[in-house]
Amino acid sequence: MEQNIQNLPIDIQTSKLLDWLVDRRHCNLKWQSAIKVIREKINAAIQDMPENEEIKSLLSGSYIHYFHCMRIVEILRKTEASSKNIFGRYSSQRMKDWQEIVTLYEVDSVYLAELASLLSRNVSYEGPALRKQIAKAQQLQQELSRREVECQSSAADLRERYYAACKQYGITGENVARELQALVKDLPAVLDEVGRDAAKLEEQIKLYTAFANFVCEWSEPVLPMLTFVQKRGNTTFYEWRMGKVPKAVERPVVEEATLETVTDGTIDWGDFGTSSDTQGLNHGIQVEEGIDWGISLESGDADPSGIEWGDSEPAPIEIEVVDAGTDCPDGVARGEDALSILENPLSRNQFIDELMELEVFLMQRLTEMSEEGDVVAMSQFQLAPSVIQGQTSEHVQVMLTEVRGILGQLTTLRMQHLFMILASPRYVERVTEMLRQKLKQADVLVLKSAAMAERRQETLEEQSRLEPRVDLLMGCTKELQKLIEADISKRYHNRPVNLMGVSI
Repeated sequence: MEQNIQNLPIDIQTSKLLDWLVDRRHCNLKWQSAIKVIREKINAAIQDMPENEEIKSLLSGSYIHYFHCMRIVEILRKTEASSKNIFGRYSSQRMKDWQEIVTLYEVDSVYLAELASLLSRNVSYEGPALRKQIAKAQQLQQELSRREVECQSSAADLRERYYAACKQYGITGENVARELQALVKDLPAVLDEVGRDAAKLEEQIKLYTAFANFVCEWSEPVLPMLTFVQKRGNTTFYEWRMGKVPKAVERPVVEEATLETVTDGTIDWGDFGTSSDTQGLNHGIQVEEGIDWGISLESGDADPSGIEWGDSEPAPIEIEVVDAGTDCPDGVARGEDALSILENPLSRNQFIDELMELEVFLMQRLTEMSEEGDVVAMSQFQLAPSVIQGQTSEHVQVMLTEVRGILGQLTTLRMQHLFMILASPRYVERVTEMLRQKLKQADVLVLKSAAMAERRQETLEEQSRLEPRVDLLMGCTKELQKLIEADISKRYHNRPVNLMGVSI
């Protein structure tokens, strides 16, 4: 029976080890007070130690406990052997200090309580804290890696949108302002080409004119602007307005946008409207009191309007009506008159409107021709001009395609931007700034991505520093476990002792 009890293991939960030792009176409840005195003596003793590699290795540990002190005493017995007196005692102060420390440790098994406390702290606090830091570092690395990829993707997307926008403007994007201004310089040649293409619309215009006269008995000119451009091309607005070719053309000077400074699109109104009291604005008109303006509010023989004009009749005011452009010498086209029909916004809009009108007519006519299979429809156009009766659906489709081709040249997004630039050179600055902002945002995202990569590398290095500490803590914990199990086993006649729950 005793042999069976001797072989029974003693299982102790690590979290309750210290309480177990105190309950069984292996350690004193006030062991911490004794440990405080021992730690002070250890701190004083390590200030004066011999040059020994093993001692340096022991002292380099994070915490010096009882078994370390035992090993130091054994080493000092060899290094301090010359200090023995005739009674076999050591006269070395080093040896005396460490022997005293060992003796204090053995009183009431203080060392065992300290080892149990160290083991419990490693298992319950130090190990989980290091594991948590490593897990947090790994999670942070994943987050930083994800955000780094997002920044790179967003930066690439912004650059792609930048070059897509540049493509819509018809530029490469190397120097936005210069390229846009270069496009505007080439715009007159492009519009002249559109004017030459309009010469192909003679048949479409004749068909529409004949149809309008036959169906509606239309007496007004049909498509006047389109007809003019079809016959004369993209001439000056002066020629369209005056009906004759100008003797000289003085084109307006176009202000080029500065390439260095870019405005933010705001309008500087100067000092206008900055006063807090907008009702008290002084417009330079001063009205003095006490002046008789000849205005009587009394009834009687006064004018029915209530205003007395005095006895004398006012002199008649002569108003001279001057046509636009007549302030310049005869035959000279200046200002807007010097612009071509397709450059001038007013005439260009009319040209586009008439093109769209012609397009709608041809579309409608094509639809009607596909439905003209009944006798009523055939009899309706028996008296129509030959230009109407001789059309086929295929030919009308060809004419519609030609109209749409010219209309498409003028209504593309690129041409709209060019017209905006032509109308306002400052528009170049706004477009340049808008595109530049996309590149700025892309550059900022690239910098953020680099910062994320740097932080991720720092976190990886931190993880690399923590992992060896976990391995070292695990080794120290296993060593403490063996020392405690062996010490308790000796107290119970070498019965096997198992500390449960020892894991980092």
